[in-house]
Amino acid sequence: MKPLKRPARRALLVVHVAVSVSWLGLTLGLLTLGITAYTTGDPSLTEASYRAMKVFADWLLAPVVVITLVSGLVLSLGTPWGLARYHWVWIKFWITLVTGAATVFALRPGIGQAADSGGVPDISLVAAPSVATAAYLFMTVISVLKPWGLTRRGRRVRAASAGKRAGREVAKKRLSPAA
Repeated sequence: MKPLKRPARRALLVVHVAVSVSWLGLTLGLLTLGITAYTTGDPSLTEASYRAMKVFADWLLAPVVVITLVSGLVLSLGTPWGLARYHWVWIKFWITLVTGAATVFALRPGIGQAADSGGVPDISLVAAPSVATAAYLFMTVISVLKPWGLTRRGRRVRAASAGKRAGREVAKKRLSPAA
């Protein structure tokens, strides 16, 4: 992919960070509602909590997942970070893909079933947002710290580009007149 120009890269980075943080906040909200629904003794409050979760799940989860994944892919492919050059980018990609699929194909339907159950507590609607929140916090940490360095592919790309630079410098020296 062609490298992104600075204004496009910065705008896309703002979108990616904003939507990713929104996904984390949305998941924390779902976790709060799931805990409320599971721990209350009032079936009407349980049902209300699950219905509120359904509103968020039906309107926000899928778009937030897709925008996060697409903006992250475009950023990785349009910047020197690359998709598979650095461990932290590669790990974030796979965690986003797995949690996004689990959110859309497992959590959303589970919330829908719980909302239709008439106020029956469901521990899975505490567990799933707990795991998702931990995953998103982990991705936030590695985005800031950028640990683990280059992947094997990243080392090969770096070595190849270093070899090309060295070859250009040797060619320049050959072409320049002797001093």
